[in-house]
Amino acid sequence: MRDEFEIYRKINDLLTYSKEKEAREELIKLLDYYETHQIEYNPIVNHLIRETGLYPYIHTDTANWEEKFVCEAFKVDTGEKKEKILHREQSLLLKKLIEGENIAVSAPTSFGKSFVIDAFITLKNPINVVIIVPTIALTDETRRRLYKKFVSRYKIITTPEVDLGERNIFIFPQERAISYIEKIDNIDILIIDEFYKAGIAFDKERAPILLKAILELGKKSKQKYFLAPNISDIQENPITENMEFINLDFNTVFSEIHEIYKYADKVISNDFKATKMLEILRNKNTKSLIYAGTFNNIDTIANILKDNLQEKHNEILDDFSDWLKENYCQHYILADIIKKGIGIHNGRLHRSLSQIQVKLFEEEEGLDNIVSTSSIIEGVNTSAENVIIWANKNGKLGLNNFTYKNIVGRSGRMFKHFIGKVFLLEKPPLQEFTQLKLEFTDDLITSLDIEKFKGDLTREQEIKIIAFNNEMDTVLGQGVYNQILKDNSFQTFSPSRLRTIAINMKNNHSKWHGITYLNSPNIDDWESNLYLILNSIGVVGAKYGDMVAYIKVISENWNKTIPQMLPFLQGNGVTIEKFFEMERDVTYKVATMLKDVNLLYNHIFTDNVDISPFISKISHAFLPKLVYELEEYGLPRMVSKKIQDSRIINLENPDMSIHEAIFQFNRIGLEKIKQQIPNLHSFESYILDYFYDGIKSE
Repeated sequence: MRDEFEIYRKINDLLTYSKEKEAREELIKLLDYYETHQIEYNPIVNHLIRETGLYPYIHTDTANWEEKFVCEAFKVDTGEKKEKILHREQSLLLKKLIEGENIAVSAPTSFGKSFVIDAFITLKNPINVVIIVPTIALTDETRRRLYKKFVSRYKIITTPEVDLGERNIFIFPQERAISYIEKIDNIDILIIDEFYKAGIAFDKERAPILLKAILELGKKSKQKYFLAPNISDIQENPITENMEFINLDFNTVFSEIHEIYKYADKVISNDFKATKMLEILRNKNTKSLIYAGTFNNIDTIANILKDNLQEKHNEILDDFSDWLKENYCQHYILADIIKKGIGIHNGRLHRSLSQIQVKLFEEEEGLDNIVSTSSIIEGVNTSAENVIIWANKNGKLGLNNFTYKNIVGRSGRMFKHFIGKVFLLEKPPLQEFTQLKLEFTDDLITSLDIEKFKGDLTREQEIKIIAFNNEMDTVLGQGVYNQILKDNSFQTFSPSRLRTIAINMKNNHSKWHGITYLNSPNIDDWESNLYLILNSIGVVGAKYGDMVAYIKVISENWNKTIPQMLPFLQGNGVTIEKFFEMERDVTYKVATMLKDVNLLYNHIFTDNVDISPFISKISHAFLPKLVYELEEYGLPRMVSKKIQDSRIINLENPDMSIHEAIFQFNRIGLEKIKQQIPNLHSFESYILDYFYDGIKSE
């Protein structure tokens, strides 16, 4: 950089003409130059940092008294040992929350939203905080952060059927939030992370569930705080009524876009993309996220990297690879590419596997690259210096501008990489105005108690509810459906599908009577009845016959290893990846529908069939309840099995809560647990370190 003072002048001129965003971008590039060349910040640089609101970047050892005063003024207690300096826009949001305002915020990925939440909890000391996040992975990540800071003051609740404490922080995906609606009387603040997911355009299947959770819990909440990236505007609706929408275009890092696709010939081939991707990865030893766009592309990229990159000869990665082959599959591609410093992240993986890979990616000597679908932007808060976008796709659909910006936002990292580099191997989507529409679908409307939400509904919507309730009353009995809604007893979120099943039941009692055989210890007795129910449910992620075969095989999940079970499913085309996907569908889609089938049956007929024992088994993948829940905390079932066999803690105890189990783990201690487990794999020692890191307070 030949003339630093010319850069200072340019930044100052931009500020003079109220072009603060451009000034901040130029400043971030300058800070990157200083960082790369290890140059001390002078008073001018510190002053420009203050003027652009990036207060955490001020170097107080070279700052004058004004900048030092600003740093002191913007320090807050976020529950950690040391106070944190907030940047200007974080401080703005915190001030509004402290004053009790309801706000919906659009802010970039690099904004640092977690500091605001943590500071609010520390300063306001609320009794009940409800945080709804889009995925189980983000549930665990948020829990780990808050557990360290607040476990001495709050009960941190992330799993179903947990008794409340005096003070509680609830962290749930929307499906679990629904089950707590009747258990929580008062909420001090309702926080919706990634609230764009409430829009049908962004998540058609789950948006109505999130909207119902917001409507129900919002009635009980004193204050609301909704967060999302890249939203231009929110269409007028009852949910955000009386909430201030704040659109903050405030980046703390700069994304440098490289349009690699322009160097291709007329057709952008996989060979072209592979060559360019390998050049990028070999050019600099840094962390890279590779956005694949589809599951098939993950396989393509993984094989390219497997064939072209050298093994790292890293002990922890070699151990991880060996552990994957031993516990999942000898021919698992993840096990092969892990040795080369590459991970895979998608929504199909076992939760603990995703968490462990993100942990290794955060470590200097761990994974260098992660190949992912959009799960990396929905499931975790991680970033890297490089982001490589392999395809302009998001599953079967084209990549939209909103998701593209979200992926780009993963480049760069505050205090580590001032400049994030984004490499486009295909042309990006066109820029567009993103308005969030929170739509009341028919399924959402007919799942609402008309009396509770009368003020939020139009006359036309009320008529739809009354007509649907009358139809359900002819099947279930007068007032039954409305009472079920009041109790929030339904687990699934498709009243129209429930209506179809209820009518089918009423007209075919003899056929449905056989569901009682699902409680039989003989798994062959399940087959015809499972097939009947799956056929009635509809889409479950696989052919009905394959799903029935899968459920029968995983009934041995606690007694057999995955490599022992997989050969029995080869005839159904079940690979290790498909195994993960089907387990997710069984434990959520099938289990929740079965709960509703059981409920409907006992309202329609008088013979009182109860298949809840079977439902409990499949909702936990035929694992002990505690073992299944501990996987969300980062403890894989294989390690839990060794702990159980060693008789250290009785993880098969159905009466022990997850909080009691965590207490037992902390009472025994990490080192004693390791000592008492025979045949502990070296990588399982690393897993236990990670697990314990998430259950201890600072």
